[in-house]
Amino acid sequence: MSWATDEVKTSKLGDRRLDDRLAKVLEQLGAHPQISIPAACGGWAETLGAYRFFENEKTTFASILAPHRDATLERMAVSPVVLLAQDTTEDDECICLGPKGLGTLKETEKRQCRLHPTVAFTPERICLGVVHAAYWSRDLPSPRPERRHKSVDEKESRHWIESYQESCALQGQLPDTLIVNLADREGDVYEWFVECVDYTPATRAQWIVRAAQNRCLQDGGEGAPRKLWEALEGAPVRGCLVVDIKPRANRSARQAQMTVRTGTVELAPPRRPGYRLLASRVNAVLVQEEEPPTGVEALEWLLLTTLPVSDFEQASTVVAWYAVRWWIEVYFYVLKNGCQIERLQLETEERLLSCLALYLIIAWRVLFTLMLGRACPDLDCEAVFEPKEWQAAYIVIKRCPPPAKPPRLSEMVCLIASLGGYLGRKHDGPPGSKTMWIGLQRLRDFVIALEAREALAGRYV
Repeated sequence: MSWATDEVKTSKLGDRRLDDRLAKVLEQLGAHPQISIPAACGGWAETLGAYRFFENEKTTFASILAPHRDATLERMAVSPVVLLAQDTTEDDECICLGPKGLGTLKETEKRQCRLHPTVAFTPERICLGVVHAAYWSRDLPSPRPERRHKSVDEKESRHWIESYQESCALQGQLPDTLIVNLADREGDVYEWFVECVDYTPATRAQWIVRAAQNRCLQDGGEGAPRKLWEALEGAPVRGCLVVDIKPRANRSARQAQMTVRTGTVELAPPRRPGYRLLASRVNAVLVQEEEPPTGVEALEWLLLTTLPVSDFEQASTVVAWYAVRWWIEVYFYVLKNGCQIERLQLETEERLLSCLALYLIIAWRVLFTLMLGRACPDLDCEAVFEPKEWQAAYIVIKRCPPPAKPPRLSEMVCLIASLGGYLGRKHDGPPGSKTMWIGLQRLRDFVIALEAREALAGRYV
């Protein structure tokens, strides 16, 4: 059974042929995520079958993701802690008006689209899969005074709250797993903080949100701080953390000494037209670089959470778990650069969403394979790869017959990444996502070549 067949085994598209086609198209696109759909399918008949699959009314965005969500829940159930990272990314589309009779070939119309997935990770950064995703076309921007009179249900902000609601639904299904929803500064939505109070402890997921607004606090009496940042800057220091800052184009690598302060604050509710919100009591962690190098901007994160932060160990856990949120950015990188979703041209939004759902699953597999090899290096590689896959990689790279015993997963991940350009020198560190998706693509070609060779050898023996 291929990984694609196993991943969508609970598919219920209403027709067994559609379920089979789902697994087949997923495997074809997953083997060659960077090339066009016709090239990935490898022939006109298969290409036609893929396009017919995309335009079938039963193959919707939700129905294609449903079996992957089921498989993700199985992986979540065996993990004591699952971190659900959510974020929004752009997926703008330029539509040529010429073929539609609306203009010349040079005239285009840009449609602003947004994708907001919720991706499950373990604290060790192993990607478990996508549990929720929203896709929408952006309306024309409305003036600020008009936006102020809209409820949160009429704004894009609702997608952050819907993700948390999904997290609470999953918490009810997985009572033995602690579920924590993670969001960056865009998720600093007050209605979210109030939302969690409505759930019972058994179904209430925890959350960590990086604060974006210096919110007002409830009046604590004379001399009490009136703003969020002021309150945390005056809180006691629980300890210090050393953070490794990776190099970028405009900054060098360094280590930052960060002080950690914690506290519990009661946020004053903002004014909303037509209804009144209650005050919200939250825990907060301020991570601050107090003595940055000369000419370098100090690092600072203020995290709001429902998790306990009464001591340094608890605060450090909150900081470490929030750091996992960065991996949804890596997920977007794989989705856009490895799967090339911004180049999809499928004419209708329905076809586009069906294809996009498949690439969401493919991006998960790239990250899952990569990070599982780091977290569980001694695992048998057949936990992820089929025998013909690791054997093909071994024959091509090692230039010798494969061993009787499957190699370790970490060894196989490095071998496959080497097909994508990973050199594996002492100072190189572990393989990255780009070398992984290129290596997986080349690996599939080698498997096909070896299968063809074996077939010919059997025919002419």
